[in-house]
Amino acid sequence: FTFNILFFNPNRMFIFLGLSQDLQTQILLFILFLIIYLLTVLGNLLITLLIFMDSRLHTPMYFFLRNLSFTDLCFSTSIVLQVLVHFLVKRKTISFFGCMTQIIVYLLVGGTGCALLAVMSYDWHVALCKPLHYSTIMTPQVCLQLTIGSWASGALVSLVDTTFTFQLPYQGQNIITTFVNPLTEMAIFAMGVVILLAPVSLILVSYWNIISTVIQMQSGEGRLKAFSACGSHLIVVVLFYGSGIFTYMWPNSKTTEEWDKMISVFYTVVTPMLNPIIYSLRNKDVKGTLRKLAGRKSSLW
Repeated sequence: FTFNILFFNPNRMFIFLGLSQDLQTQILLFILFLIIYLLTVLGNLLITLLIFMDSRLHTPMYFFLRNLSFTDLCFSTSIVLQVLVHFLVKRKTISFFGCMTQIIVYLLVGGTGCALLAVMSYDWHVALCKPLHYSTIMTPQVCLQLTIGSWASGALVSLVDTTFTFQLPYQGQNIITTFVNPLTEMAIFAMGVVILLAPVSLILVSYWNIISTVIQMQSGEGRLKAFSACGSHLIVVVLFYGSGIFTYMWPNSKTTEEWDKMISVFYTVVTPMLNPIIYSLRNKDVKGTLRKLAGRKSSLW
């Protein structure tokens, strides 16, 4: 649904304009998107497997990371598989029901991922600012409640946005009108605030407290270690929310159509692939578990 669905025909089918009309370009894009998707699946499944196998990773942070990997996997799958199919066929269409299903899944896991990143920032805040009380604050029950709350927020965003989107009139010259009345525009923008700006506010507050605490540390080595520990999460937050806010909260008149395509591709296709790479490359525990797993494999051979 993200990629330029502009026309709606009487048979309740959406017609995609696609990223390119050139056959050779479409083949190259198919290969590129397929590689990115396979890396996304492999990376997120590997992160989930490593967390499951190593008891040292059975902590709140990795519990949230496992859920984030699952949302990234679903987020990418809900978009990329449809795109791959459309690179190979001449008539690029999707049924009304298929489009609705795609939007529901996309918004559900996307909204959940936003909330999980905010929850993870709170976890870092407690770990660095209140280390003596960490085990009593971030109990398994609290972690489960925060995770359920994240999925509930994603479900709410998906329900509201989907309801208003499919109540829009599809008429005139077969062109979908985006916002046709103040009520619809207000509701969808409000969900954008919930899914993006509200979690960002929590993240900013958490990192403000984290930075204030780290700066007060006496040891320079301790400050470096603390900043390095939460560096992976901060990079993922900047990539995910930066592109997300630009995509959904920036006025359309400020950007060109081609630029919008590039941002959408980065947000929906590239970011889910980068997240497991960032966490695995910057996380000593994950790298240690990966080396241990590789060592077991080599000893078997």
